[in-house]
Amino acid sequence: MGHPTLSITCTDLSFAWPDGTPVLDGFQLAVGPGRTGLIGLNGAGKSTLLKLIGGELTPGGGTVRVAGEIGYLPQNAVLDTALRVDEVLGIAEARAALHAIEAGDTGEEHFAAVGDDWDLEERARAGLDGLGLGHVGLDQVVGELSGGECVLLRLAALLLRRPDVLLLDEPTNNLDLQARRRLQAAVAAWNGVLVVVSHDRELLRHVDKIAELRDGGVRWYGGDIAAYEEALAVEQEAAERTLRAAESDVRRQKRELADAHVKLARRVRYGQKMYDSKREPRAVMKQRKRQAQESAGKHRILHTERLAEARERLDEAVEAVRDDDEIRVDLPHTVVPAGRTVLTLCSLRTAYGAPAGNLEVRGPERIALVGRNGAGKTTLLRTISGELPAAAGEVEAHVPLRFLPQRLDILDDELSVAANVARFAPQATANRIRASLARFLFRGGRADRQAGALSGGERFRASLAALMLAQPAPQLLLLDEPTNSLDLASVRQLTTALASYEGALIVASHDLPFLRGIGITRWLRLDAGGLAGVEPM
Repeated sequence: MGHPTLSITCTDLSFAWPDGTPVLDGFQLAVGPGRTGLIGLNGAGKSTLLKLIGGELTPGGGTVRVAGEIGYLPQNAVLDTALRVDEVLGIAEARAALHAIEAGDTGEEHFAAVGDDWDLEERARAGLDGLGLGHVGLDQVVGELSGGECVLLRLAALLLRRPDVLLLDEPTNNLDLQARRRLQAAVAAWNGVLVVVSHDRELLRHVDKIAELRDGGVRWYGGDIAAYEEALAVEQEAAERTLRAAESDVRRQKRELADAHVKLARRVRYGQKMYDSKREPRAVMKQRKRQAQESAGKHRILHTERLAEARERLDEAVEAVRDDDEIRVDLPHTVVPAGRTVLTLCSLRTAYGAPAGNLEVRGPERIALVGRNGAGKTTLLRTISGELPAAAGEVEAHVPLRFLPQRLDILDDELSVAANVARFAPQATANRIRASLARFLFRGGRADRQAGALSGGERFRASLAALMLAQPAPQLLLLDEPTNSLDLASVRQLTTALASYEGALIVASHDLPFLRGIGITRWLRLDAGGLAGVEPM
């Protein structure tokens, strides 16, 4: 059997942003048939790479070749709210011609518009149904759909065209649990070529291979995300062993070099002593002295070279071990005693008329707030935080609270990370702010970076630091979809950070592995009837 034709080939690909910041340089990639999960740290260039493959961006150098038609679903595409569903699906013209023919108009142009696609309405409806959009009519307008439904509608439009290559960029970001499951099923059933950029572990369980974009190149791992993590753990264990061996080798070479210096000095002294005591003819003595010095010198050079080589190996070993620092949030002022009442909602109705009802949060509870898109979770969190006034009922927070919105717009882009934190903690000294920022992985010069220049993951860490280090310290933290647009390493860091936070938490999220990872103690669903407890998911 011959090799299957490669579907995507990038050769010597280069791309830089208009300000000269390089993203890819001399980049090589070959993607064959099957489902590929493309992962990497925030800012590694994953979305840029998809745009280059999809033809949305022009490379600075090199070539991109794709065999077949491309379907590309960008990360945050906004649909025109006035468009009809059949227009988004790309079937409006053919559908109008079909209806004209059915009504008795036999104009040649109608038959040309329909072509052989007589079952296009049935196919369109089946496609919508398969993604859980069976209730959406072809004549409806986009403005009547939720954000998650719009994402699925765009996907339905792509699938209807039956592309050979499907590119998906963070497709589950704004989807609720049901929509995520529909999308996972569509990915699992896809039998063409698929490249999906995602940090969603549930979705990445449905891919055949993982491509990791790191340090300007791609490394391939067979299997899904679990197989990747297993392979990476084995790789890192070996890298750490190599690092320990390289460190002890450097120590040994340093000792041997020091010994060589001592031997050299000893030989020089001995040669001089023999020369001074003139026990043998002068010419012989001179020759002996020179030989001793040469031999010791060679010995020293050999050990200097060995030490340099050992240091080089150590540098390589350090490079191979990943810097997976974890955020630490061991802040004493955030502790909530078990019996304390933290928050009370009484007959609450939010600004947009949605009922929330009654709720009491006690002690360091960890509450997951789940529900469909558009159920009002963000509105409820904004009402609890005091950003929105309640339409009816009462909200009473009994402890200091902070709210981290989805948009991460609490930072001033013109200020540095340290200056942003200082806004929230005006009494804190610069030294205390910097010491605290180091816990959030902003060490040294990183604390002086402008907020506007941060990647998604860095921006999230800076926002979290600003809230956590605020005065008074928050004993209740409200988080709205915190893992959206975070890479896997940042999600892991956030999970660890929240595990060490000792206050109460209310987290709105559709990311089940993350919610399980932070030790949720109570699950609440928000729907048209208000808040209700549900079984752990």
